[in-house]
Amino acid sequence: MQHRTLTLALLLCLSPLSQAQQGPPSSTPISAAERKAVVEELGQQLRAKYVFPDAGTSLADALRAREAAGAYAAAKDVNAFASALASDMRTLGKDGHFNVIHAPDFKQRPAGQVPTAQELDSAREEAGRYGYGIDNLARLPGNVGYMELRGFGPTELVGDALSAAMTVLSGTDAMILDLRRNGGGEPNTVAYLMSHFFAHGDERHLNDLYSRATDSTRQYWTSPSVGPRYTKPVYVLTSKRTFSGGEECAYDFQTQKRGVIVGESTGGGSNPGDMYPVGAGFAAFIPDGRAINPITRTNWEHVGVKPDIAVPAADAKKVAHAAILRTLIKDAKDGDLKMELEAALAKVESGVEEVPTYAPPR
Repeated sequence: MQHRTLTLALLLCLSPLSQAQQGPPSSTPISAAERKAVVEELGQQLRAKYVFPDAGTSLADALRAREAAGAYAAAKDVNAFASALASDMRTLGKDGHFNVIHAPDFKQRPAGQVPTAQELDSAREEAGRYGYGIDNLARLPGNVGYMELRGFGPTELVGDALSAAMTVLSGTDAMILDLRRNGGGEPNTVAYLMSHFFAHGDERHLNDLYSRATDSTRQYWTSPSVGPRYTKPVYVLTSKRTFSGGEECAYDFQTQKRGVIVGESTGGGSNPGDMYPVGAGFAAFIPDGRAINPITRTNWEHVGVKPDIAVPAADAKKVAHAAILRTLIKDAKDGDLKMELEAALAKVESGVEEVPTYAPPR
């Protein structure tokens, strides 16, 4: 995603639950003529923009045939139609990134046009309202850092917050990065976060993105200027819900042999894209690029990122925390520290969480 969809990108990747929390959307009727026109315009956009041209043409033809056969006749309002069309795109096109929304205010910004000061202020406010993508930050028993990251917003808006979070956790002996509810976001920000996990001078080529529009490939590397650096053990939590940029982050940790992946295989969506208007107030997310990992020369499309330790997503944090504590116990030289870690491990394994006490010590 580029600046032209900056605010929408933040809404999608930083607040995936916001629409559900606001209640059901209002119903606006849609006519048969409007449905047909949207399917036609969507087909044109798929043919022109989808990263795999032949597949885009095939999907456009399939959607047109579905519309002609009356598949969308029961969708009498805009939201029902958007939902039905998005479901067909994902099923027939076999790409989880496809989506359709009714967004009458959406306007595609011309390429190269920067956002206004008002738009940037609005995006900053939106980023702040959702914690810059950071949903939880904690120091767990045994001096284990924990960060739950829900999305990767634009680096210029969330980068300082990510570095601040890494500073808070810099004194821990190991870290858990929770991506189980991470729906993706900006590849620049994935690279920015990853930069914290390698020593200064250890620059890594993380990912490449091919763009159909420019027929070019852009490389993503760690940044030498980002800090602080965290070189201690990292465990990364994943689920079936982990998607897109969240998957890239987990894949980067895995392919760079920098972290242990714990949880479930991820959603399997590696093709980045953008929102495009398709008429009658609708907009479609169409993948116009594809990821190419410099190590594997492939990506996680359809297959997801496979965990190193496969457990149900709900158990992943407990399993990772226990694994870290066992390693710390094995390496502990100080007797008191070892006893403290063993007590922490016993509580983690039993499922008993520490409850703060506020009475003064006796």
